[in-house]
Parts: sequence; C-alpha cells; structure tokens
Amino acid sequence: MTFCLFGIQSFPKLWKSNPYLRLGQRHSYISLFLADSCGIRNHPRWFSLKTMSSQNTRATNLVAKARYLRKYKGSDNQVPSDSPHFFSAGAAKKRSQMNPQSKDHDLPPLRNTIQLPTQPLNLEEWDKLKADFKGKTRFESWISSQMAHHHSPVDVAKSLLAWVAAKNNGIVDYDLLVRYLHLCVVHKQTSEVIDVYEIMKARYKILESGGYTLLIRGLSQSDRWREAFLLLEDLKKVMTPSKKNYDDCIQGALLHQDVNTAWNLYQELLGHDIIPMLETLKAFFDFGKDIKDDNYSNKLLDILLYLRNNQLYPGESFAHSIKTWFESGQCSGCGKTIESIQLSPEDYEFLKGRIMRDVIDGGDQYKKTTPQELKRFENFVKSCPPFDIVIDGLNVAKMVPKARESQLLLNVVSQLAKQNLRLLVLGRKHMLRKSSQWRKDEMEEVQKQARCFFADNISKDDPFLLYATLHSGNHCKFITKDLMRDHKACLPDAKTQRLFFKWQQGHQLAIINGFPGSKLTFQHILSYDTVVQTTGDSWHIPYDEDLVERYSYEVPTKWLCLHRKT
Repeated sequence: MTFCLFGIQSFPKLWKSNPYLRLGQRHSYISLFLADSCGIRNHPRWFSLKTMSSQNTRATNLVAKARYLRKYKGSDNQVPSDSPHFFSAGAAKKRSQMNPQSKDHDLPPLRNTIQLPTQPLNLEEWDKLKADFKGKTRFESWISSQMAHHHSPVDVAKSLLAWVAAKNNGIVDYDLLVRYLHLCVVHKQTSEVIDVYEIMKARYKILESGGYTLLIRGLSQSDRWREAFLLLEDLKKVMTPSKKNYDDCIQGALLHQDVNTAWNLYQELLGHDIIPMLETLKAFFDFGKDIKDDNYSNKLLDILLYLRNNQLYPGESFAHSIKTWFESGQCSGCGKTIESIQLSPEDYEFLKGRIMRDVIDGGDQYKKTTPQELKRFENFVKSCPPFDIVIDGLNVAKMVPKARESQLLLNVVSQLAKQNLRLLVLGRKHMLRKSSQWRKDEMEEVQKQARCFFADNISKDDPFLLYATLHSGNHCKFITKDLMRDHKACLPDAKTQRLFFKWQQGHQLAIINGFPGSKLTFQHILSYDTVVQTTGDSWHIPYDEDLVERYSYEVPTKWLCLHRKT
C-alpha cells in the first residue's frame, strides 16, 4: 500500500519550514487485607491496611533443610538449602542460571551495515547513505524499520520522509508513514500525530490494525482524545480491539476526567472476555485516590476481586497504587477503621445454633412442610460439599415481570457457574413440569450447572435456604429478595436478632440486573457494621438524615466521626 502526495504542498505541516529539502544543509512490597474476605464490599474508607512482616526465616530454613539438604542420586552435589519453592517468583530464573549450557545457544547480535543517523539529513546525505547500504532489502524499508526499533528522533525520521517524497513525486509508502507515526507516538509528539491522522483520515476509509492502534494511542493523550473513541469504533467493524487499544482509550478518558466513559470501556473489555492490562487497572486506582465516591470505590473493589478470580498479580508500582488508594479511603476524621460486618467465629457458631433450634427446628415451618421432607433436605445438604451461594430459585425466577421464569433462573445460574462457584438452587417441584414459564431444556441446563433441591409445592423455601447457607460455612452467601423479617422475629432475644441482622447484611445478595443476555449485577454488600462504635479515643456514630425515611430493615448511610484531641 502506498501513500500518494499530490505535490509536497499536500503534506504541508510535515514539510513546513523543513530545511532538509535543500541540498548541502544539515518501595517494598505490601500485602492488603480486606475486611470482607469474600471481596463483596462498600465504603473502602472503613477498610484496614496492614503490612506483612517478613516470614520467620528460621522456620523457613528448617523446612528448606528438611526438604532440600539431600544428595542427588549418583552425584556428590547437594541442593542448596536456600533453593526456592518450585512455584516461587524468580525460581525459574535461578534454575536457568544454574544451567550453564543455555549460554551456548545465544545467537550473536546482527551487525548493521550502516550507522543510523542521529541528526536530520538533507537530500544529498540521504543519497550517500543509501549508496553505502549493502543490504538485500529495500533501503527505505530497512532504515525506517531500524529507526522505529531504536526509537530514533522524530526530526531524523521526518527528514527521511521528506527525502522519500522528493524522490518519488510525492509518494510515500504506507508502511513508512506508519513507522513515522510510531516514532511520533513513542516520543509523544502529539502535533505530528494529529498531522498524520488528518492525512490518513482524508486518504483511507479503513486502516490496518497497526495504524488504528498507533492513532488511538497518540490521540488519546491529546486535546482530540475523543476521536480515539471513533477510531476504536472503526476498528470494531473489522476485528475485536486489543487490550492495549482499550487501555489507551481508558487512560485517555481518565486523563481528561471522563470517568463514565472509562468504566464503560472497561466493562466492554470484560464483555469480550479479554483480560485487561494491569496498567489499565492501575490507572483506575491512581485516579481514585482523590475521589470520595462510594460507587467508584465499589468498582475498585470489584477489580481486586477480579485479580483474585483470575490469579493476577500486581507489580510493585500497582501495589503501591492500591496502598495509596486504601490509605486515602480511611475515615477523613481520624483514619480509624470500622468493625467488619462479618461475625466472629464465636458469634457465628452461636447464631447458627440459635437459628437451627429456634427457626429450623422450633419455628412454624412445619405448617408449610413435613418433618420427613426437612430430614430429606438435611441429608441432602450433608452429602454435598459446602456451597458458595444458595439461590432461592422461585424468588429469582420471578424478579422480572413478564419474562420467562426458567430463562431468568438459567441466566443467573450460568453466569455464577462461570466463576467456578459451587451453587445450590432451591425450588418447588412444579418448576420441573413443562409449561409456558418453565421450559424443560432450560431447567435441565440449570441442573447441570448447579446442585438442585425441589421441595413439595406447599413447602416454604426460607428454612431450607437458611439451613443450607449456615451449614456451608461463614463464606456462603444466599440470593433472595425476601427480607426474612418473620424469621428474625422468631429469635428469642435482642442479641440474637441483632446477630442475625448483621449476618444477613453480610451474606444476602440482591440482584439489580439479571435480564437474560445482560451482565449479572448485584447490589453491593456492606463491608462494615452500621452501629455506634468506639475505639477508646474515637467514636463513629451512624445517624439518620432529616427528611429521609428509613425502614426498620434499613441502616443509615451517614456517619458522625468524633476524635479526642491529645
């Protein structure tokens, strides 16, 4: 592909005042712990930040000696006592350094036939350099590739293009133009990027992916950053943009304070099942350190959960960005952290016993089921590994009016199953009978992706849901819109009722968006306990705003921070 110039004047800015057309001229690593170990969260200002101390080296050395201080079979060489674990970071490099034969396979560096110019050349000087070139490839292609590879100065590359245009009646190969664009982007010469962009936009209806990528990267950092999004849309017509394309657009949006566009592009990136660059994720944390917005903070916590689920490890710079954001998210009054919504192991066991006795065994559930069916369910749960999420199937299926219920349920189960979560769906037997609301093939697919228990049609779901969730352990969450106020009322005293409400707030997931074909979205679980709290020298008091009506099952969102001066 070639780029045609109708006279040098058609490339005005590139050649403007160009003298080269005339002859004869010349930190330490950190560990972060969320208050909510499951990563479901809100209000990061109440999270604690801890720095891990180094490991017990004495204990580590003892283990190392026990495992590694032994002789190789048939050899007197011993394995060093400080040999790293096979999967430890840096272990592969250390193994390669212990293997001297790998050095024999190193290839000698290629020797250039000519030296790359470090200063702009005029036409005569370019002619002489070409005459000295002894390579088999075309000189213009070779020299431009070498300049791009070695990040030559932009003005040197500009003189090359001026020479090519002068020798070819204004025609410059597309590849040469793209390599020049590459150097402009590397050296952040945005005005030159815009010049090339204007020429390409006028001459070509569509570009190859390399041209799009360079223009997106260059424009995203300029005053014309929004035009990078237009190029991204053009690229989508021929291929799925790369993670770097999205990174450039997201970084440009954040640089110019367009937060909504940045998050929309991030969600679009995930929708393509593309793992984002760590630089992209870091940019969100860097931007968030000066933002006091709960919604933005929740999205950052989603990113941390994404790192966990995809076993991604931030580099040191990224880790410091996370640390800075956490520190900036503490209470602006005193920097203290607030009690976690999670129950202590003692409180959890206490609550579990009370619910089993007062709600499951001693409540009024037998009016809606039978002891035999409840026993059958208990045996079923005990035969299964602990669940991660327990789903009230009928409740979830009815969350969107006029939608097919089996389709809604399958959509929720499918998206959760993709996260490798162990699921239990509780339902009624009528859900297995074919009808307009319950398609047999969809229910069969639900049963493939989750364990299911279908009770009698007259049975009440709540006792089953509570039993399965509590039996699975403190990590297990449950999904239902039922607020369970009746079950809370069955508990005998205020302490147990308060523990139940605290446990419920930390474990109940509410679906915000579960339409078939759309991304499953949950309302965020609070990570802290909304009660009056003190650390001795500080008090944190949640309070009701005037004119805001709060129901008994809701908690305030405003806090008063009191800190004793010393």
